[in-house]
Amino acid sequence: QVQLVESGGGLVQAGGSLRLSCAASGRTFSSYGMGWFRQAPGKLRVFVAAINWSGGSTYYADSVKGRFTISRDNGKNTVYLQMNSLKPEDTAVYYCAAEAAPYKLGRGPFDSWGQGTQVTASS
Repeated sequence: QVQLVESGGGLVQAGGSLRLSCAASGRTFSSYGMGWFRQAPGKLRVFVAAINWSGGSTYYADSVKGRFTISRDNGKNTVYLQMNSLKPEDTAVYYCAAEAAPYKLGRGPFDSWGQGTQVTASS
C-alpha cells in the first residue's frame, strides 16, 4: 500500500491559481499512474485528472481541460496539479490517488487515497 499526502490547497479569488502537490511513499512511485479527484459539499467524488506511470499520457475531465495541468516528478515521488483560472465551481476537497497496478495506462482503478486538501475559489 502507498501513503499519499496532499498539500497546497487554500482560498483564492476566482481567476487565480493554485498548485497542489501529492507526496507518495511506501512503494515504487515511478511504476504507478496517479490521479486527482475532487468532492464538493453534498456531491459525489469525481475525476479531475490523471497521469500514467511514465508521465507520457495525461487525461482530464472536460470541466478542467485547458485550465488544469497534471504532472509528476518521479525523482521526488510527487505528483502535481496546477490549477489556473479557478472558478467558484472548482471549490471542493481535492484527493490524490494511486493506481492499483503498475505500468498501466493511468485510467485506474485507483486503490490508494490521500486525506484531501481543501480548495476554495471565491467569487
